[in-house]
Amino acid sequence: MNLDDTIVAIATPAGRGGIGVVRLAGARALEIAAPMLRLKHGLEAGRAVFGELINPRGAGAPAREKPGATKTDVQSASSLSARHTAQGSSFSFSGETRAGAPAPHETLQRIDEVLVTYFAKPHSYTTDDIVEISAHGSPVVLRHTVELCVAAGARLAEPGEFTMRAFLNGRIDLTQAEAVRDLIDSQTLYQAKVAAQQLEGALSRRLQPVKQKLVELIAVLEAGIDFAEDDVSVMPDATILTHIAAVRTPLEQLNATFAYGKIVHEGLTLAIVGRPNVGKSSLFNQLVERERAIVTATPGTTRDLVSETVAIGGIPVKLVDTAGIRHALDEAESIGIRKSMEALADADLVLVVLDASQGETAEDAELLRQAENRPVIVVGNKSDLGSSGQWLVSSGQKTLTSAVTGEGIAELRGEILRHIGGESGTHAESGFLTNIRHQGLIQDSLAALDAAKNAVAGKVPHEMLLLDLYNALRPLDAITGATTSDDILNLIFSTFCIGK
Repeated sequence: MNLDDTIVAIATPAGRGGIGVVRLAGARALEIAAPMLRLKHGLEAGRAVFGELINPRGAGAPAREKPGATKTDVQSASSLSARHTAQGSSFSFSGETRAGAPAPHETLQRIDEVLVTYFAKPHSYTTDDIVEISAHGSPVVLRHTVELCVAAGARLAEPGEFTMRAFLNGRIDLTQAEAVRDLIDSQTLYQAKVAAQQLEGALSRRLQPVKQKLVELIAVLEAGIDFAEDDVSVMPDATILTHIAAVRTPLEQLNATFAYGKIVHEGLTLAIVGRPNVGKSSLFNQLVERERAIVTATPGTTRDLVSETVAIGGIPVKLVDTAGIRHALDEAESIGIRKSMEALADADLVLVVLDASQGETAEDAELLRQAENRPVIVVGNKSDLGSSGQWLVSSGQKTLTSAVTGEGIAELRGEILRHIGGESGTHAESGFLTNIRHQGLIQDSLAALDAAKNAVAGKVPHEMLLLDLYNALRPLDAITGATTSDDILNLIFSTFCIGK
């Protein structure tokens, strides 16, 4: 990517809508936008101006020439249509006169009414000049606007190029850039809240004091090596180990947040399993809060997997209703039961539903045995019919629900949230790991610190110890982007949408 290019892209999602935005960023943004706009007022930084999107001369209609005009005269006049006059931070485009009438020798074909916003460098998203043209959300109009910009010298933006420029120009660090993508991809309000905190630099702020301690330790050891003849004291081994522990402990705590952060970022799958007619589909409908699965009194109604994604405590949870597990009566039911067992094996969390009014059966016990290596919540449904209490003894659970009356559903949601770490994870909202790239780098840093600790114990020379400490520092720099390679940057930003 050439950062000197002026780039353009449609910044709103594909399809038709009320509003569509074309974003133009770079040194020539004003110059390129000028011929296609007829504005009521001059542009001022940070203000939206109403106007018209027009076809400039040469874009779909020939220019009107004066009698006797040469080709050079026409080209010169055409270049004047792209001129803008600077008046402090205010700009007037030459596509209009003071009275709002077309300038001489202009072919002004109105395309749409628009709002134009100008962000002056360096106070913009990318730190370049940015012009955003908000038109009606017609794909034809937006595409034509981009074509006019490209014809005037702009280049189509690559995926994520606007955000990459913001990163490369020092506007944001890499954790904040990745948070932009997470914010766009968020499915729940809680996910958006977490991404917004990361965008504000929550993770970077949490890492900064850790990096500072590590840099200070490296600096002291370097000084002890470089200036030994000047009697600069060298840290004793016990002090070095104390400093390494002071760096390692917060990194271990941060690494432990990934289990919850990964769920926040990606969500999880919860399979509802049980024998026929224990109320799995009714419970599924209660959690989904609508009649999504077919419910009848006939055992074995559900033959295939039914899934729906809901938000529980802000976490996207994919609920999977399964066929009742028993000895199959026909081939279709046999296939459904096989899919149920596959769903049980693949789920992040399993909800085993028992009939609380009947107590635990041999089939229930076998199902619990098959699910014992999975995170499991055991629920006694049909509590409105009374509870025998027998199932509580072997399962050790006390969650009672009634899919008919809704009793216990709120408690069940809370139990699901506790199993996925919702309560323990909320305290870490001020900066935790949601990105597998970040987690891998934290683990690399911890491994290097372990190597440094072993080097101290083995009385390794400080020159070699420093290699381990630098190996611990580099992954932390890579999280924020201080030492990230171009290949990694290209891989990260290629996952962004075009126009962001």
